[in-house]
Amino acid sequence: MYDFLIVGAGLYGAVFACEAKKKGYSVLVIDKRPQIAGNVYTKTVEGIHMHQYGAHIFHTNNKRVWNYITQYAEFNRFTNSPVANYKGELYSLPFNMYTFNKMWGVTTPEQAAAKIAEQKAEITGEPQNLEEQAISLVGRDIFEKLVKGYTEKQWGRDCKDLPAFIIKRLPVRLTFDNNYFNALYQGIPVGGYTKMVENLLDGVEVQLNTDYLEHKDKWDALAKKVIYTGPIDAYFGFSLGTLEYRSVRFETELLDIPNFQGNAAVNYTDRETPWTRIIEHKWFQFGLDDEGFALPKTVISREYSSEWKPGDEPYYPVNDEKNGQLYQEYRYLANKEEKVIFGGRLGEYRYYDMDAVIASALDMCGRIL
Repeated sequence: MYDFLIVGAGLYGAVFACEAKKKGYSVLVIDKRPQIAGNVYTKTVEGIHMHQYGAHIFHTNNKRVWNYITQYAEFNRFTNSPVANYKGELYSLPFNMYTFNKMWGVTTPEQAAAKIAEQKAEITGEPQNLEEQAISLVGRDIFEKLVKGYTEKQWGRDCKDLPAFIIKRLPVRLTFDNNYFNALYQGIPVGGYTKMVENLLDGVEVQLNTDYLEHKDKWDALAKKVIYTGPIDAYFGFSLGTLEYRSVRFETELLDIPNFQGNAAVNYTDRETPWTRIIEHKWFQFGLDDEGFALPKTVISREYSSEWKPGDEPYYPVNDEKNGQLYQEYRYLANKEEKVIFGGRLGEYRYYDMDAVIASALDMCGRIL
């Protein structure tokens, strides 16, 4: 009998497995996918580490997490500096002096601040929805060109019908800093995320193409404790209802040219363009292969946001009141499961950045190992 059965070979499961093995516990990891690494899985195409489930850029201010994960991968110095394309007009993201200069022709921080203040003034009182919240932060012009269309594509709803809290903070900088994240540590694992997760799982028994819920009793009988990182509602057979997610669909192409858009991420912020953004994967590694040679081809992925339906890949929890309440009901059931620990993005129905997943797994290790 194993000490731990870990359901899911993503970041949470891999970190837990790694730590449990270090401490001498016997561990079995299973995953229903044919590969490890969950949504951070990278596949190598023509020397390019392609982010199969969308762009993953590691960023954190948590020194403990950074010191931990850099034991298992060397990180490059990639800095996330996305570009916004509004009907052919290109703007800098995050909103900074380059954005304001392009939008209004202003050249000083004082002029930019005055313009934003003037436009914010149309919202008086507490913002009642996402549109009012965004205008109260950046003004009408930036909202119309760079927030509205993108957000409506992402959530499949009008900005007036979305809650204000979704956009509580928009990065607004009166500097020329193009770094999207306010993070001390940032980068992409050299060799790709799959290699990093392989290193975490080194020496751990892993079985892929294995659906835990299909033969739950059989798997439960193999271990003293279960770490479950799948959807919490699926664990309970959707007995209380289905938690909602937004999903993402990707159209990926290998192009016989060296450079498609000159940047890792370009967001398409008008409503008419059907995709939300295009990722050009080679720029996560500065256009170079693992040996440092220039890559002659390129891989691009167009991202389309969609309503989730059973069978789709769940990406973003819909954090509204209804789903929050339903999750709490499932959480109540989960707390009664003496043998099972629920963790990770799907097990806790939370949108987690990668560093938060690692921190959460390490905290759980500290409590039970």
